[in-house]
Amino acid sequence: MIILGMFVCIAAIGILCWLLFTLAIFALPLFVGVSAGTWAFNTGAGWLGAILVGSLAAGLTLGVGQILLGVVRPMWAKLAITLVFIAPAIVAGYHASHGIAKHMMPSETWQIVFSVIGATAVGVTAYLRVGGMTAADQSGRDVVRA
Repeated sequence: MIILGMFVCIAAIGILCWLLFTLAIFALPLFVGVSAGTWAFNTGAGWLGAILVGSLAAGLTLGVGQILLGVVRPMWAKLAITLVFIAPAIVAGYHASHGIAKHMMPSETWQIVFSVIGATAVGVTAYLRVGGMTAADQSGRDVVRA
C-alpha cells in the first residue's frame, strides 16, 4: 500500500508539473481576468457579472497579445510583449517550485535554489510557447516574389 501511495504521489507531481508548463502562458490573462472579475464583483455586478467580466477580460488580454505579436514588426517590441506575458509565468513557476521544494527539503537555501531553477524552466517554456504562437503565421513574410 505504501508503494502505491508513492507512485500516486509521483504521478500527481508529474501531472501538476505538466499542467504548470502547459498553462504558463495563460498566467497574465488569468491574472487580468481574476482582477477584473474581483473588481466587477466589488462594484455590485454579482457572481454572474463578475464571471462574465473576468472571462471577457482574460480572453481580450490573450487575443490582444496574440494580435500584437502578429502585427508588430520591430523585434524589441515583440520582445517587450513577450516579456509581459512571461513575467507572471516566471513568478508562478517560482512559487509552484517553492511549494514543492518546501515539502521535499529542510534547507531554505536549497529551497530557493530549486525554486529559481523551476522558475527558469517555466520561463523558458513559456517563452518558447509564446514565440510559437506567432511562428506559424510568419512563413510568408519577407519573401521576395518574382
